[in-house]
Amino acid sequence: MSKKTADNDNKFDEGQHIVYPSHGVGVITGREKQTVAGFDIEVYVISFEQDKLILRVPTNKATQVGMRPLSNTKVVTEAMKTLKGKARVKRTMWSRRAQEYEAKINSGDLISIAEVVRDLHRGDDQPEQSYSERQLYESALDRMVREVAAVEEINHDKAQEKLTKTLAKRAEANAAA
Repeated sequence: MSKKTADNDNKFDEGQHIVYPSHGVGVITGREKQTVAGFDIEVYVISFEQDKLILRVPTNKATQVGMRPLSNTKVVTEAMKTLKGKARVKRTMWSRRAQEYEAKINSGDLISIAEVVRDLHRGDDQPEQSYSERQLYESALDRMVREVAAVEEINHDKAQEKLTKTLAKRAEANAAA
Protein backbone atom coordinates (compact mmCIF):
# COMPACT_ATOMS: atom_id res chain seq x y z
CA MET A 1 0.00 0.00 0.00
CA SER A 2 1.54 3.31 -0.99
CA LYS A 3 1.92 6.07 1.55
CA LYS A 4 -0.22 9.08 0.75
CA THR A 5 1.15 12.55 1.31
CA ALA A 6 -0.50 15.55 2.89
CA ASP A 7 -0.51 17.24 -0.54
CA ASN A 8 -3.09 14.69 -1.62
CA ASP A 9 -5.83 16.51 0.30
CA ASN A 10 -8.77 15.78 -1.99
CA LYS A 11 -8.80 12.02 -1.65
CA PHE A 12 -11.91 11.70 0.51
CA ASP A 13 -15.34 12.32 -0.99
CA GLU A 14 -18.62 13.37 0.52
CA GLY A 15 -20.63 10.32 1.60
CA GLN A 16 -17.49 8.16 1.88
CA HIS A 17 -17.00 5.99 4.98
CA ILE A 18 -13.64 6.56 6.63
CA VAL A 19 -11.83 5.34 9.75
CA TYR A 20 -10.55 7.93 12.20
CA PRO A 21 -8.14 6.21 14.61
CA SER A 22 -9.56 7.42 17.91
CA HIS A 23 -13.25 7.32 16.91
CA GLY A 24 -13.65 4.45 14.45
CA VAL A 25 -15.91 4.48 11.39
CA GLY A 26 -17.47 7.75 10.30
CA VAL A 27 -18.99 9.29 7.18
CA ILE A 28 -17.76 12.42 5.47
CA THR A 29 -20.80 14.68 5.31
CA GLY A 30 -19.10 17.56 3.55
CA ARG A 31 -16.30 20.10 3.39
CA GLU A 32 -16.21 23.55 4.85
CA LYS A 33 -13.96 26.58 4.72
CA GLN A 34 -13.13 27.94 8.16
CA THR A 35 -11.03 30.83 9.39
CA VAL A 36 -8.84 29.86 12.32
CA ALA A 37 -6.41 32.39 13.81
CA GLY A 38 -6.62 34.44 10.62
CA PHE A 39 -5.93 31.51 8.32
CA ASP A 40 -8.46 30.08 5.89
CA ILE A 41 -8.48 26.31 6.04
CA GLU A 42 -10.60 23.65 4.40
CA VAL A 43 -11.92 20.90 6.67
CA TYR A 44 -13.68 17.57 6.22
CA VAL A 45 -16.87 17.35 8.26
CA ILE A 46 -17.14 13.81 9.59
CA SER A 47 -20.18 12.36 11.33
CA PHE A 48 -19.84 9.49 13.80
CA GLU A 49 -23.49 8.47 14.10
CA GLN A 50 -23.01 5.93 16.91
CA ASP A 51 -21.29 8.53 19.13
CA LYS A 52 -23.46 11.45 17.99
CA LEU A 53 -20.24 13.27 17.18
CA ILE A 54 -19.28 15.70 14.42
CA LEU A 55 -15.55 16.10 13.81
CA ARG A 56 -13.83 18.64 11.60
CA VAL A 57 -10.41 17.65 10.29
CA PRO A 58 -8.25 19.95 8.16
CA THR A 59 -8.00 18.36 4.71
CA ASN A 60 -4.22 18.80 4.61
CA LYS A 61 -3.83 17.00 7.96
CA ALA A 62 -6.21 14.09 7.38
CA THR A 63 -3.57 11.50 6.52
CA GLN A 64 -1.17 12.79 9.17
CA VAL A 65 -3.72 12.15 11.92
CA GLY A 66 -4.27 8.64 10.58
CA MET A 67 -7.61 9.09 8.82
CA ARG A 68 -7.99 6.37 6.20
CA PRO A 69 -10.52 4.80 3.85
CA LEU A 70 -12.28 1.63 5.02
CA SER A 71 -10.24 -1.56 4.90
CA ASN A 72 -10.67 -3.71 1.81
CA THR A 73 -12.20 -7.20 1.97
CA LYS A 74 -8.73 -8.78 2.00
CA VAL A 75 -7.89 -6.96 5.25
CA VAL A 76 -11.26 -7.93 6.76
CA THR A 77 -10.57 -11.58 5.85
CA GLU A 78 -7.14 -11.32 7.47
CA ALA A 79 -8.70 -9.77 10.60
CA MET A 80 -11.22 -12.62 10.80
CA LYS A 81 -8.34 -15.08 10.51
CA THR A 82 -6.61 -13.25 13.37
CA LEU A 83 -9.73 -13.76 15.52
CA LYS A 84 -9.47 -17.52 14.98
CA GLY A 85 -5.88 -17.61 16.23
CA LYS A 86 -4.73 -18.53 19.71
CA ALA A 87 -4.87 -15.69 22.24
CA ARG A 88 -1.46 -14.24 23.00
CA VAL A 89 -1.55 -12.81 26.48
CA LYS A 90 1.77 -11.52 27.76
CA ARG A 91 2.66 -12.09 31.38
CA THR A 92 3.26 -8.41 32.07
CA MET A 93 1.35 -6.26 34.51
CA TRP A 94 -2.25 -5.54 33.54
CA SER A 95 -1.67 -1.78 33.46
CA ARG A 96 1.04 -2.18 30.81
CA ARG A 97 -1.05 -4.63 28.75
CA ALA A 98 -4.06 -2.31 29.03
CA GLN A 99 -1.98 0.56 27.61
CA GLU A 100 -0.85 -1.64 24.72
CA TYR A 101 -4.43 -2.74 24.01
CA GLU A 102 -5.64 0.88 24.13
CA ALA A 103 -2.89 1.90 21.70
CA LYS A 104 -3.88 -0.91 19.31
CA ILE A 105 -7.55 0.09 19.45
CA ASN A 106 -6.74 3.75 18.82
CA SER A 107 -4.34 2.90 15.99
CA GLY A 108 -7.37 2.37 13.77
CA ASP A 109 -5.66 -0.69 12.26
CA LEU A 110 -8.24 -3.46 11.83
CA ILE A 111 -5.71 -6.30 12.32
CA SER A 112 -4.44 -4.74 15.59
CA ILE A 113 -8.02 -4.30 16.80
CA ALA A 114 -8.73 -7.95 15.92
CA GLU A 115 -5.71 -8.96 18.04
CA VAL A 116 -7.19 -7.14 21.04
CA VAL A 117 -10.59 -8.82 20.51
CA ARG A 118 -8.90 -12.22 20.19
CA ASP A 119 -6.69 -11.74 23.27
CA LEU A 120 -9.46 -10.41 25.53
CA HIS A 121 -12.30 -12.70 24.39
CA ARG A 122 -13.56 -15.00 27.12
CA GLY A 123 -15.49 -18.18 26.40
CA ASP A 124 -18.31 -19.37 28.68
CA ASP A 125 -15.93 -21.81 30.37
CA GLN A 126 -13.35 -19.14 31.25
CA PRO A 127 -13.13 -16.88 34.29
CA GLU A 128 -15.02 -13.58 34.32
CA GLN A 129 -13.27 -10.50 32.92
CA SER A 130 -12.40 -7.58 35.14
CA TYR A 131 -14.26 -4.33 34.51
CA SER A 132 -11.32 -2.74 32.65
CA GLU A 133 -10.75 -5.87 30.55
CA ARG A 134 -14.41 -5.93 29.58
CA GLN A 135 -14.35 -2.20 28.70
CA LEU A 136 -11.35 -2.67 26.40
CA TYR A 137 -12.82 -5.83 24.86
CA GLU A 138 -16.16 -4.16 24.15
CA SER A 139 -14.46 -1.08 22.73
CA ALA A 140 -12.31 -3.19 20.38
CA LEU A 141 -15.23 -5.43 19.40
CA ASP A 142 -17.45 -2.42 18.65
CA ARG A 143 -14.77 -0.80 16.46
CA MET A 144 -14.28 -4.04 14.57
CA VAL A 145 -18.02 -4.65 14.17
CA ARG A 146 -18.56 -1.14 12.78
CA GLU A 147 -15.80 -1.47 10.20
CA VAL A 148 -16.82 -4.99 9.13
CA ALA A 149 -20.44 -3.79 8.81
CA ALA A 150 -19.39 -0.82 6.65
CA VAL A 151 -17.00 -2.83 4.45
CA GLU A 152 -19.42 -5.69 3.87
CA GLU A 153 -22.43 -3.35 3.69
CA ILE A 154 -24.37 -5.27 6.32
CA ASN A 155 -26.09 -3.95 9.42
CA HIS A 156 -24.44 -3.75 12.83
CA ASP A 157 -26.25 -6.81 14.23
CA LYS A 158 -25.24 -9.05 11.30
CA ALA A 159 -21.60 -7.96 11.66
CA GLN A 160 -21.76 -8.56 15.42
CA GLU A 161 -23.19 -12.04 14.79
CA LYS A 162 -20.44 -12.82 12.26
CA LEU A 163 -17.69 -11.92 14.74
CA THR A 164 -19.39 -13.75 17.61
CA LYS A 165 -19.68 -16.93 15.48
CA THR A 166 -16.02 -16.67 14.48
CA LEU A 167 -14.98 -16.33 18.15
CA ALA A 168 -17.25 -19.25 19.11
CA LYS A 169 -15.63 -21.46 16.42
CA ARG A 170 -12.22 -20.55 17.85
CA ALA A 171 -13.37 -21.57 21.34
CA GLU A 172 -14.65 -24.90 19.97
CA ALA A 173 -11.40 -25.55 18.12
CA ASN A 174 -9.33 -24.74 21.23
CA ALA A 175 -11.51 -27.01 23.38
CA ALA A 176 -11.06 -29.87 20.89
CA ALA A 177 -7.27 -29.39 20.80
